[in-house]
Amino acid sequence: MVNKQIIFRLLNNIDSYIKDLKEIDKINFDTYSTDIKTQRFVERTLHIAIEAMFDIAHHIISDERLREPDSYADAFTVLEENKILTSDFLKTAKLIAQFRNKLVHYYEKIDSEMVFTIAKTKRRDFLKYIKMINTWINKA
Repeated sequence: MVNKQIIFRLLNNIDSYIKDLKEIDKINFDTYSTDIKTQRFVERTLHIAIEAMFDIAHHIISDERLREPDSYADAFTVLEENKILTSDFLKTAKLIAQFRNKLVHYYEKIDSEMVFTIAKTKRRDFLKYIKMINTWINKA
């Protein structure tokens, strides 16, 4: 059985990280592109929000004894296969996993405009994930 306290803590963390990212709504890309501290803040905040998503996925997969994923993206597929995430959200979730890999493995070649755009326009995807996990866990 899944430990709801762990899941709720991680969901709250994601929500907090996404709220923190609202700070960049006050700036434009020109300002962002010249402010290395803000760039690092945004990159790291997105990174830890995504890692929390994976932590939740792996926690559910382990505790529910679901199929072992063979990649980060596949963890989201396992959740979709078990009706925890919607099939509509799976494509978005896989893009999130790809973005995480860019942040982690290709950090020297990060496209700051892409990061800025994601931080400004894709925060709702994290909130959708929170909602789907909350929906599932409240049924469990």
